[in-house]
Amino acid sequence: MTRDRATAFAPASVGNAGVGFDLLGFAIEGPGDTVTARRSDTPGVIIESITGTVTDLPRDPEKNTAGKAVQALLDVTRAQFGVVLSIEKGIPLGSGLGGSAASATAALMAANALLDAPLDVADLYPFALAGEAVASGSVHGDNVGPQLLGGLVLASPEHLFRIPVPAGLYAAVVHPDHVVETRAARTALRDGFPIETIVAQQTRLALFLSGCFQGDRNLIRAGLADVLVEPRRAQLIPGFGEVKQAALDHGALGASISGAGPSVFGWFENQAAARQAGAAMVAAFGRCGLPATALVSSLDAPGACLIENRIRPNHASRA
Repeated sequence: MTRDRATAFAPASVGNAGVGFDLLGFAIEGPGDTVTARRSDTPGVIIESITGTVTDLPRDPEKNTAGKAVQALLDVTRAQFGVVLSIEKGIPLGSGLGGSAASATAALMAANALLDAPLDVADLYPFALAGEAVASGSVHGDNVGPQLLGGLVLASPEHLFRIPVPAGLYAAVVHPDHVVETRAARTALRDGFPIETIVAQQTRLALFLSGCFQGDRNLIRAGLADVLVEPRRAQLIPGFGEVKQAALDHGALGASISGAGPSVFGWFENQAAARQAGAAMVAAFGRCGLPATALVSSLDAPGACLIENRIRPNHASRA
């Protein structure tokens, strides 16, 4: 049986997870991108429509994260058909919520379902990286990794590892009405770092991961502090210091910048604490003149999934 059309959803995500620059990220419940892929007799990838929160994205597949990712998949699998994509954006770009990555992830999930022998989800990772690189100018999997697998994920250049998180933890992620371009945020990191700062960050990363694996919230609290990237990027986010402090004042295990910003996240002991902190973080942004929205999510949020998968009983394809 041949699938001629499939639709997939990929969630928003928090890249870096504060202490794991370009390595760690976690999925969040709520917003996401939805992509429909259908088989075509025309080779390659065609982007038919872009709707939702952002519509002025490139239609050229080589310049679009979804198009580039799907083309990479078709090339490697030697698919004997093309793919037409319809993209519905649910994540604002420049928000620090993995918007460019989500388009690539959802498109891959949908296009993969059209293959006669679909790949395992984890095997889509290199193609997602190819798509993400279009937007960021570099290859890093801290957004596409958790979007593919869900939860907290360690993304090396070649592999994805799901990291356990103590049950019951929640994140509050607050998105202000402000844009930080990923490339601009990476420019802030252009100069080198002192070796002692790098060692301090490595120490925190080790504590954080140990806390996750041991289920030790005190170790997580000791590790969830970014002394490497956050000081360089904080100035790109109006009111960041006040917003972070609001999270810490409401019991956050740690708080930092979500991805390249401007969104800010904190980890909390339970859902009620995350909700209360989210409201306080929104208020802090408001005092700095920025309207903001709070998202509250379990740290065991699901990854991308198929939401439609139509099958037809022959191998003819339609444009």
